[in-house]
Amino acid sequence: MARQLRPVGLDFLVTAPVRLVFAREITAPPKAVFGALADDVPGWSDWFSAVTLARPLDEGARRDVRLTGGARFLETVVAAEPDEVYAYRVDETGVPGIHALLEEWRLTPAGPGTRVQWTFAADGPAVLRFALKGARAGLGHAFRGAVTALDRRLTRVGPGSARPHPGRQQ
Repeated sequence: MARQLRPVGLDFLVTAPVRLVFAREITAPPKAVFGALADDVPGWSDWFSAVTLARPLDEGARRDVRLTGGARFLETVVAAEPDEVYAYRVDETGVPGIHALLEEWRLTPAGPGTRVQWTFAADGPAVLRFALKGARAGLGHAFRGAVTALDRRLTRVGPGSARPHPGRQQ
């Protein structure tokens, strides 16, 4: 059963009871990384192993994301600053216990490549907060694997050549 989550903005990245931050430098340039995050939403399942389906809704303003194990998230993009930041909040999910969830991907030039920082900000009852903090190592592993796969994908096919987002003008 899908439940509505509390709508939060970017300030939640600072105020969230659970805030997990992971970072890694990759060789792909920020423009290519941003394109993969924001413009190639269906491509997420090609490089983020936990994602089984990702599709844009409302011309890219929202997303429908499904994860391994059946979790589903309806999300709203709250920030999309080209080559710098891509952030979205979860509006609806069937995952129990979550009251609010926001994720931010921040991109910073690092030589010819990019420093990718992922912030996972969440709120829920004490048991959920405890479980998420305990899941830090697993989420970090998932992040490192995803960003490494994304870098391989972008450097193999060439910077900026991620699949275009359907319905978004290039």
